[in-house]
Amino acid sequence: MKLIELRYRLEQRKGKKTELEDNIRKIRTNIRLHRINLENLEQAREIIRVVGLETQKQLEFNISNISSLALEGIFNEPYKLLLEFVERRNKTECDVLFERNGERFKPLDASGGGTVDVAAFALRIASWSMQQHRTRNIIIMDEPMRFLSEEYQENASEMIKEISNKLGIQFIIVTHNQTLTAYADKVFEVSIRKGISKVKETTV
Repeated sequence: MKLIELRYRLEQRKGKKTELEDNIRKIRTNIRLHRINLENLEQAREIIRVVGLETQKQLEFNISNISSLALEGIFNEPYKLLLEFVERRNKTECDVLFERNGERFKPLDASGGGTVDVAAFALRIASWSMQQHRTRNIIIMDEPMRFLSEEYQENASEMIKEISNKLGIQFIIVTHNQTLTAYADKVFEVSIRKGISKVKETTV
């Protein structure tokens, strides 16, 4: 009887040993797979990091160039527009700055003269030009240079005309400032009399 019990227990132990060995093999296989996945994830993260840096460089180049050129086309001593990518709260954020004579400012801290209006206009054009699936080449703006000093309004009109020609964009601009229409192809004057709007084309 004892011999039978011993054999039974031995068979049980053998079964448990076989089960443990199978589990060990599975665990080792899982460890190898996890290591491979970890290596793949690390490689993917590095690829994303490199692509992200390259994208940031392209954004900085395109946006900074277009915006700085727009500012240079209007002002005698223009600011340069810069983009700075910074890590905050584990996220990459973009700071927009003006630079002049080696000093950097937040746009709203810069001096007047409508520089923010010009930069905002240029940022909108840069953003549109980088879209993969662009909308129609028509951009409608309401008083885009409302805070720009009168002395720079004609320069702004010329700059808008040049961008229109180079990028093939049709601008439809609503403005009360006649100087801003200096380089427009067509100008329409809207007047309201007794609640009725009248539109007539005027000479440029």
